[in-house]
Amino acid sequence: MTNPAQPAAAGKREWIGLAVLALPALLASLELTVTNLALPAIAKDLSASGTQLLWIVDVYAFLLAGSLITMGAWGDRIGRRRLLLIGAVAYGLASVLAAYAPDAGSLIVARALMGVAGSTLMPSTLSLATSMFSDPRQRAVAIGVIVASVSGGTAIGPLVGGWLLERFWWGSAFLLAVPFMALLLIAGPPLLPERRDAAAGRLDVASALLSLGAVLPVVYGLKQIAADGLEVTSAVAVVTGLTLAAAFVRRQRTLADPLVDLRLFAGRTFSAAAATLALGIFVLWGSNYAIAQYLQLVHGLSPLEAGLWTAPSAVGVIVGSILAPRIARRIRPSIVIAAGLTVSAVGYLVLTRTQGTAGLAVLVSGAVVVSAGLGPMMALATDLVVGSAPPRRAGAAAAIASVAPQFGGAFGIAVLGSVITAVYRGQISSADVPEAAQDNLNAATAVAVSLPDRLASGLLGTARAAFVQGFHLSAAISAVLMAGVALLVVILLREDIRR
Repeated sequence: MTNPAQPAAAGKREWIGLAVLALPALLASLELTVTNLALPAIAKDLSASGTQLLWIVDVYAFLLAGSLITMGAWGDRIGRRRLLLIGAVAYGLASVLAAYAPDAGSLIVARALMGVAGSTLMPSTLSLATSMFSDPRQRAVAIGVIVASVSGGTAIGPLVGGWLLERFWWGSAFLLAVPFMALLLIAGPPLLPERRDAAAGRLDVASALLSLGAVLPVVYGLKQIAADGLEVTSAVAVVTGLTLAAAFVRRQRTLADPLVDLRLFAGRTFSAAAATLALGIFVLWGSNYAIAQYLQLVHGLSPLEAGLWTAPSAVGVIVGSILAPRIARRIRPSIVIAAGLTVSAVGYLVLTRTQGTAGLAVLVSGAVVVSAGLGPMMALATDLVVGSAPPRRAGAAAAIASVAPQFGGAFGIAVLGSVITAVYRGQISSADVPEAAQDNLNAATAVAVSLPDRLASGLLGTARAAFVQGFHLSAAISAVLMAGVALLVVILLREDIRR
């Protein structure tokens, strides 16, 4: 006899539907990786300036991060499947516009549209997966599959992007999204259930604008700090964003039906899991940013070669996120998360042992250990965030689970990138090198091209050594941070539900 209190187990249709939901998750990271590879060809064909190239990448991330909360709340109101399908159509059309953009300005506009459309995909994917798998164990596995799909896009992105760009023009990088979205539109309606919050009121436009106004300046300011250090413009941007964020919070407290239910954060499991997710991605994105530079500027690899060497670390996330839910059936999720964070701390200690242009295996091995440890955190913390929220607020909870990594990642690149830059400048300031090379390793590499071989070799040796010192310090900071977060997870989540 079935226990009425026991959640119903998902059947064949739900698991096939999960495969459909994996499509937008895979595309999310695949598209970004391929776009980065396409930038040199875009610069050549469209005569794009360096600033325009940055905007082609950044405007997508800005609008994506800024729209996530609004789209998650909108999905609660109009239906999460409907929002997913609307987003698929919009994303496909925007991708076509990007592929055939006649100039850099048009491409930037198309990428902005892609960012807004892309913000519908991940919250809908997570909230639908949560509603389709009501059994906690199955839900944890489903969330693990979604996280693994995101990592899978990172792993295969360099391979797919390199193959496309060697055979076709740069627009093929954007057309890649069209078959994904077409398949989602065909398979989504019969396989995915419709879920909405019947009690939700109208979407508060002022809150939506405040959320966008809060996120965009902060993300922009953090990116500028990572690139150029702390300046007046970046500081004003961050302060403006934080001010609007405070106004957003105050407004949510006065609304009967807020865009973000702040009561969700009153639950210790929800708030602790969201914070863990943000801090984990803080170190992951920060280290990935640094490792990409290390591979290209210290080891001298091409972007494609560097991408191929980062693929093993993406596999580490996939393995960790898939195995974690199975392990969590026997061991409390908080223990699994803490153990994974401890493993990642060990990986960061390995990264402190890299030796300049030698020891590529040490760099890659450390990155794999880091990723394998953070995979369980990404899967289980995401599951705790969306699983601890009431079903009717699944879209809003999924949006928070999507926004937390975006903020954590932006902070990670800014803070850890700034640590590396500060150490670099401190180390190289006492060396006899051209002033133009003292800003960062990219600048030193550019200066070295115009120097005689002997002078270029000496400059690059000094600059690379300074960068490696900063890299080691950032890795040590990450190791300490992950060890501390692991301890806090055990304390704060000690009463979480055993899966």
